Amino acid sequence: MGTEPRKCSHGGGPDQTSTLEPRGGINKDTASASHGHLHRDAARLATAATAQLLADVAQAAGETDFLRMMGVFSGSSKALVFVVDTTESMSDDLPAVKAATETLVTAQEGTPDEPSVYILVPFGDPGFGPLMRTTDSKAFMTRLNALTARGGGDSPEMSLSALKSALTAAPSDSEIFLFTDASAKDANLKGPVIALMERTQTVVNFMLTGTSEENSGPPSRGSSAEALLYRQLAQASGGLAIEVTKSELTEAISIITASSADSLVTLLQASRSPGRDETFSFPVDESVRSLTVYITGGSTSFTVSNPSGESQSSTVQNGPLGVFRSVGNLKALNLKTQVGEWTVELVSSNPYTLKVTGQSDVDFLFDFVEMSEGPFAGLDVLGSRPRAGGSGTLLLSLTAPQAALTEVALVEPQGGGAVGGRLEPRGGGQVLARFSAVPAGAFGVRVKGRGGAPGGTFQRQAPGVLRSSNITVRSESENIIVPGTPFLVRFTVTTGDVGGNFSIQVTDDRGFVTDAPARLELVAGGGANGTVTLSVPRNTPSGSDVTLTIQAEAPGGADANYVVERYSVVNTVTDFQPPSCTLVLREGSCEGNCSQVGDWAVVVDVADVSGVGRLALLQGDGTLSWAAVGLGGGGQNASRVTYRASCCSPDAELLAVDGVGNVGSCPYSARGPDPAAQSPGAALTPSCLASGLALALTLALSDVEERGGERQGGGQSRPSGSSG
Repeated sequence: MGTEPRKCSHGGGPDQTSTLEPRGGINKDTASASHGHLHRDAARLATAATAQLLADVAQAAGETDFLRMMGVFSGSSKALVFVVDTTESMSDDLPAVKAATETLVTAQEGTPDEPSVYILVPFGDPGFGPLMRTTDSKAFMTRLNALTARGGGDSPEMSLSALKSALTAAPSDSEIFLFTDASAKDANLKGPVIALMERTQTVVNFMLTGTSEENSGPPSRGSSAEALLYRQLAQASGGLAIEVTKSELTEAISIITASSADSLVTLLQASRSPGRDETFSFPVDESVRSLTVYITGGSTSFTVSNPSGESQSSTVQNGPLGVFRSVGNLKALNLKTQVGEWTVELVSSNPYTLKVTGQSDVDFLFDFVEMSEGPFAGLDVLGSRPRAGGSGTLLLSLTAPQAALTEVALVEPQGGGAVGGRLEPRGGGQVLARFSAVPAGAFGVRVKGRGGAPGGTFQRQAPGVLRSSNITVRSESENIIVPGTPFLVRFTVTTGDVGGNFSIQVTDDRGFVTDAPARLELVAGGGANGTVTLSVPRNTPSGSDVTLTIQAEAPGGADANYVVERYSVVNTVTDFQPPSCTLVLREGSCEGNCSQVGDWAVVVDVADVSGVGRLALLQGDGTLSWAAVGLGGGGQNASRVTYRASCCSPDAELLAVDGVGNVGSCPYSARGPDPAAQSPGAALTPSCLASGLALALTLALSDVEERGGERQGGGQSRPSGSSG
């Protein structure tokens, strides 16, 4: 509600506008609210409207996509995301990638670890994509197996452009595998890629088989800046940079994907550059299984000790603690899980990373948050890095309801210490952790708690590395873009004690940015404003997403911050009428014993000015097929639908969804006289379930199937050239 004269406010304590004329508000949230005597009536109407809306959405989207949207589906909530170099030098690598993926996908099908979505992004030089997103594992494997190694020219490839595309398409908290034997031609995208990794908390693993033209060895065998870039990106995301020869790739893939599971948790993560001898400890609780230690780095030896005092060194392949495997720069030890305190003693003067993982139902989710600046009290997710040295607040929740947090700390990945937070339970399994000062530079998030098992304690660590900044970037804009109209995003950059000429990097995943400043001049302690212009073509489908990243970097590159915003493209909707159904022909009549009568069929023309977006059966046990027939009367787009069924299924109801989400249903029956014979071509009155569902919703739901490629067909049989 606004603040115009004679316009009511919502009311209630947090509503600052309720003190203006007219005072009070329309609040019915509780029995004691401004209009609390209407609370029960309002609650009943709201419940009924919500149920009707969900029913409409379910029918518009289909049962499978609706359940996925609501988070109800078998298998994992995570995605399997592959970003694959397809240049000619990868001809030896692609078969290994395909074979290992086939094994992984087959092993996960029908299990709790089966991914909710599969994403594939090929890349080469000078292009990358198209991105494929599908829930169909077989379609994913078909597309992956169709990749061929060709072209490429010079050695560097568009690896970061492809990775950036995958990061915007994958759900948060995903895991990405990138395969390449070349350096990044688009290394200038390092900042936006790290920003997206931080915002989505996505883990990226790099499988590297060389950066030289000869591809004779892994990039770790040189000191190239190209290999260093991939290592830095892996460390920022909490992933691994696996550097092997081409002949070692198959074994490396089998090691790194063996632990890919929805319930994967990180118990400990650390990196040392330069390397140094150090002993790390971590507790293992009763909920943990499949305990694994990963170490990357050259010339590194280790000794692992379990709570009973038994030890196994890196010279023992199969020992009392587990099985040790080594390939390229990767060392992995699959341990026999034992509850208690473990240690890993590392000896190396070279840079290395250490990651300890397991599978457990006890994990945590988190976001940096800040108080909402709107008229209502609340918390907003911080869309950028927190202020270095300033106060910060984390909102955390545990994945296991029986567990409770006892400690939250921000830990420096190089071992410099940790900053503890003050915990404030919020109910519903959520906890606020308030920090008086966020560490400067890089840090991770570590939690400790009790539960998960009776009387047990646990430790978990977020896999990625976050950073704080003395720069603040904020943006202002609506969240909806209308195609064909210039869309302006205004942003502000403020700085601490460093002034000068700040570089501004603006990227998006659709190529819609047409104007943006390259630099802003700031004085120490001051700020400056900028404007980004996005030009979205008029034919852009409603429901499309646009992810925009604005990064500001201080002079000399010593500090940087960003803001990541996601916008939806929505066309102006003027059609609020459901599709119409016209019966063209009914064949057969069903009376008496169904097994002796035979089959029946109807032919129906379904038309709508916005086109027919989806056809399905609400009732009936027959086969449905359709084909577009072009413009009908009144300029409507029409599809001719044929439905055939046994007389043992004499009734049918056709569901029709138009291009902007209006839903209608048309019932048919094989009983009684032929309605078409009585009035040929007569239009039946559809039983309208709903109208006016937003196009963005309909297309966003269908986008679950695939983005960036052709959509996957439904379960109905369709003739060639059909629409639906």
